[in-house]
Amino acid sequence: MTGTIDLLGDPNIGVYARVFEDVAVVYPGAPREFTEALEEELGIGIVFTSIQGSAIIGSLVSGNSQGLVVSGLATSDEVAALEDYRDVLLLEGSMNAAGNVILANDCVAAVHPDMEIDVAEEIGSFLSVPVVRLSLGGIKTVGMAGYATNQGILVHPRTTEAEIAALEKVVALPVGLGSVNMGSGLVGTGVLANSKGYIAGSFTSGFELGRIEEVFGFLE
Repeated sequence: MTGTIDLLGDPNIGVYARVFEDVAVVYPGAPREFTEALEEELGIGIVFTSIQGSAIIGSLVSGNSQGLVVSGLATSDEVAALEDYRDVLLLEGSMNAAGNVILANDCVAAVHPDMEIDVAEEIGSFLSVPVVRLSLGGIKTVGMAGYATNQGILVHPRTTEAEIAALEKVVALPVGLGSVNMGSGLVGTGVLANSKGYIAGSFTSGFELGRIEEVFGFLE
C-alpha cells in the first residue's frame, strides 16, 4: 500500500505539486525525499519550475495528457519549462489560479461554477474533454475540493447527489466521497495520484487511505 508523506512538515502536499500520468510539476528546491517518493510511487518524472515565482504549483497548474492550463501570470521561462512536456494554455483574467478552479483528467474537466462560459469551453476544447461548471459540497474551487485520476474522482464529503450526478452525466468513472489529513474535505490539498499509484498527506488516517484506494481503483 502506498503511504503518506509531508513536505517540510506540511501535510498539504497537493498545494505544492501537480501530478499527471507521466510527470509531476514541482517547485525547485522541493526536498529530494518528496520528489523521490513521487517518482517511485507514481512512476513519473519530475519537472521543476515555479509558477508566477511561487511554490504553490498545485493551486496554479491543472491539465491532463493533452495539455497544461497555467496561471496567466506565469513567466515566459516558467511556460517554456512546461512546454517541453505539453502544450500550455494561459488562464488570464481574475480567475487565473488554474489548479484551484479546474479539476481535470483525461476524461473530463470540472470548473468553477462562475467561470465565464467561453473560458470554460476553451479549456474543454484545449484539453479535448467535456467540461462542466459546478461546485463540490458548495465549494467553488473544485480543483481543491476534488481530485481526479483516469480511474476515479474523489470529492469533498459534503458533495451533494446533484453535484455528483452532474459529473456522472459527462464521465463514466467512479465518483466517491472522501477526506484527507484527518478530516479535511479539501481532498485536492492532501493527495497526489495517477493511474499507477498515489501518495497522501502525512496526517491522512488509515480509513481515509482506504477510501482513496477504493475510489482510485487500487484495492485488490
